[in-house]
Amino acid sequence: MGPSGFDLLSPAVQHHIVNTLRWPALRPLQDQAVEPLLRGDDALLLAPTAGGKTEAAIFPLLSRMSEEQWQGTSVLYVCPLRALLNNLEPRIAAYTAWLGRTAAVRHGDVGASARRRQMLYRPDILLTTPESLESMLVSASSDPRRLFADVRAVVVDEVHAFAGDDRGWHLLCVLERISKLAGHPLQRVGLSATVGNAPDLLHWLQGGAADRPATVVAPEISSAVVPDMELDFVGSADNAATVISLLHRGEKRLVFADSRRVVEDLALGLHHRDVETHVSHSSLSADARRRAEAAFAEGRDCVIVATSTLELGIDVGDLDRVIQVGAPGTVASLLQRLGRTGRRSGTSRNMLFLGTNDAEFLRAYGLLLLWSEGYVEPVVPPPSPRHVAAQQLLGLVLQERHVGRNLWPEWFGALGLASPEEWAEIQDWLLQQGHLDEDGGMLFVGPEAERRYGKIHYRDLMAVFTADPQIIVLHGRQEVGAVDPMLLQRKVEGPRLITLGGRPWRVTYIDWKRRKAFVEPSDSGGAVRWMSMPQPISCALSDAVRRVLLGAEPDGVRLTKRAQDRIAELREDYAHRVDGSGSVVTGQDDSRVRWWTWAGARTNALLVAALSEVAPELFETTTAFDNFQIALRSDATRGAVFSALRAAQKKFGMDLVDAVPATDEKSVRQLKFFEMLPPALSFRTIAERMTDRSGMAQTLERGRVISG
Repeated sequence: MGPSGFDLLSPAVQHHIVNTLRWPALRPLQDQAVEPLLRGDDALLLAPTAGGKTEAAIFPLLSRMSEEQWQGTSVLYVCPLRALLNNLEPRIAAYTAWLGRTAAVRHGDVGASARRRQMLYRPDILLTTPESLESMLVSASSDPRRLFADVRAVVVDEVHAFAGDDRGWHLLCVLERISKLAGHPLQRVGLSATVGNAPDLLHWLQGGAADRPATVVAPEISSAVVPDMELDFVGSADNAATVISLLHRGEKRLVFADSRRVVEDLALGLHHRDVETHVSHSSLSADARRRAEAAFAEGRDCVIVATSTLELGIDVGDLDRVIQVGAPGTVASLLQRLGRTGRRSGTSRNMLFLGTNDAEFLRAYGLLLLWSEGYVEPVVPPPSPRHVAAQQLLGLVLQERHVGRNLWPEWFGALGLASPEEWAEIQDWLLQQGHLDEDGGMLFVGPEAERRYGKIHYRDLMAVFTADPQIIVLHGRQEVGAVDPMLLQRKVEGPRLITLGGRPWRVTYIDWKRRKAFVEPSDSGGAVRWMSMPQPISCALSDAVRRVLLGAEPDGVRLTKRAQDRIAELREDYAHRVDGSGSVVTGQDDSRVRWWTWAGARTNALLVAALSEVAPELFETTTAFDNFQIALRSDATRGAVFSALRAAQKKFGMDLVDAVPATDEKSVRQLKFFEMLPPALSFRTIAERMTDRSGMAQTLERGRVISG
């Protein structure tokens, strides 16, 4: 038997683990991660929330830093949330101090003087976001070659959260640029909760250096303690507030809801029921969130209501209970939220689901069924990130001040952002539209990019996500948060009332030019809203709901009497819409025939696109579908649907691989930097992102179409 991971760490790190932290031993993940990380492997470290992933990455890298005499900023620690970075900084700074080294945070809330200090005295570990790295690369006031010359390794915390959207592609691009500036590949270490496709996720994280040694470290977790899972049906958010106010008094309760509006409604309802309540979501000011999280961490008999902002490991102290109002969209989110409890000795993990309507109740039931079966979604990066390619080409020009035409393969060629032909189209379009200019075969920033992204709009180029237009809400000089402008444009009788931060406010003045609203405390609150797009659920979850309606039950989940009664009613209501071996076409339902595919909205979008091509007579002038069904004309029949499906397979392939969903201008405008792409590429990108090819294959395997 070889030496343990602890034995391989540098003597200084060993000394402080024993004498400063007073740990009797490393956890299994921490022990098993040491050897591959000291060897220089790229790695993916998997463990539940609070599983010691940060230390599993940092201790071996500190050992390398010490033994190999790394200088300058040698380690980047990247997180998806600023709050998570702030939370981690004291811990990581304490570890680096063991070796006489330093750590510092760099993100949009860090002041100019602190940023200048970091330029002069580069921290050994820089905790940051992809957007701040982009800003450092293109900054006119600093030299990125000096800043990043000594980077050896990057740790990507919550890597699954990055990989699931365009921020992941942005991060990979930024790391490729830093690697090129440093002159060598970077060791890449991802930290994640359980995922369904760990090797694929690690391969993706490696980016252009996918031929490097790579190791997934995921110790088996044996626990005799079964999580306490319960499902209830309460019928409304107000009823949910009543239940939460009555349950678990004297304990700390973290309540998740999956929209900011519901969070505010719940918080106000709890406030009116004399429950000490705090709020956390993305439209609250950073100070308001910090104050809420700190107050909750110090409290005992209290509740904090949050969106997914508190899903990703931010420390809010020891929790007694997690309550989910409605349901998240994935099993992975369920596991993250469940993992916030059971951290104290003698406590177990627990989660109570409160269904406020039938759709949320069924989604929660389906998620719990998948969870009980051990299913976790694969993390799949969004396909066709051509708009990120366009943004990165412009970012590279800003970084280098000018670059040779067609140099993109040297920087981004291994990432597969676009095909060579598409890269050429994007480059020509940027030149044609004035985003880029050219002189003597060299590209530099054009007048349109200066107009659109220069000066005060400069930061908009740093991020690949779109921020909603919002009005800042102020109480005196203190920022409370932000709301949708439409909320403040509605006509009202009497005072204009809103709810924000779980507190009621009266709007006293709106400065439209400066996009600010001033408020005073009020005895009663009003409506609050933000712009949002409906989120499709996966084929796996849609099919799990179908199986629940057919009678499947999740093991290890308690159902309240209300939940038992409601699922019995729903099973009776949906009996003619579900079948154990196929999809169902029902007769006229609300004046339309409906095809119940239970395939998820992305799969249904692809089905509608394919069938519209071969049998347009099946549909009204406009098509309509959701996660569970496709609406057809009132005279459509099961036989017509079956025949159309066979014709579509003949035209587009057995899995409809050549079918492309229809898109419109409104959909395209949801794509950040759409104006940097030729229109045809923008439409193609959105269409390809609206599809679920694996879900289509699963749906077609069921094959049969029957009459309900």
